[in-house]
Amino acid sequence: MMPKAKAEARRSDPGAVRQQVLEDLRTMRVPVHADQLDEMLARAQREHLTQLDFLARLLGEQAAQRRQRSTERRIREAHFAERKSLETFDWKFNQRTIKQAEIEELATCEFLRRQDNLVWVGQSGVGKSHLIQGIGMRACALGYRVRYTTSANLIMELNASLADRSFPQAIRRYAHRPEWLIIDEFGLDKIEREECSRATNLLYKVIDARAGRSTAIVTNVDFEKWADYLGDPPLAMAFLDRVVDGAIIHRLKGTSYRAARSKRRGKTSTRDDDET
Repeated sequence: MMPKAKAEARRSDPGAVRQQVLEDLRTMRVPVHADQLDEMLARAQREHLTQLDFLARLLGEQAAQRRQRSTERRIREAHFAERKSLETFDWKFNQRTIKQAEIEELATCEFLRRQDNLVWVGQSGVGKSHLIQGIGMRACALGYRVRYTTSANLIMELNASLADRSFPQAIRRYAHRPEWLIIDEFGLDKIEREECSRATNLLYKVIDARAGRSTAIVTNVDFEKWADYLGDPPLAMAFLDRVVDGAIIHRLKGTSYRAARSKRRGKTSTRDDDET
């Protein structure tokens, strides 16, 4: 039978066409099983779907599942300390000083498209880590490769790479792999810096290697204190210049969540004592 005749024969046999569609989907690695196809065909007949609507529903569900799997993979690879989302942030607690609209604008990740740095300076306990990880989660959903780490963990990892001579690979891993590197808790790593005399230099190497790529620094140390904090004023100035030049800078102020919770617990404890 000639190829044209075979094609016409398939068109006249719904079962043969169905089998060919399933084979074509497998060839294209679209995970649609026979029962899923049959259910979609039945739905299309019930709802009188156009051919285009049928195709959109058939492929749209698979595409959505693939996007979700890709997002989950990027979130795992980001190594967030916690899966904090913006949806679970308490916007009312410090609503006069932390504006939801400003954070949601950052969460569109336009700054990543522009390859801008992001610097957050603020006291402990106001939710900086929650917010930055929430934006990181949004970035993963938008297709960006993100890497989250604390300053202390980064220092320890780089210091260990010096010992086993894998430092060049470690720098390349942080310089090229993530489109956005988040360094949280910059200012809470005193012990790590004391144990590693080259800590400031190591941090600078990462920042310098990421020139042209977005980096976020989340800290409770004001800029004017960075030289004292890092312990090397010339290198601190170079570090500050690399981070701050053209960066989006946010100063987060407000009441500490932890302090407020502690105060509430104290009041509850006092009432309990009075009652006893």
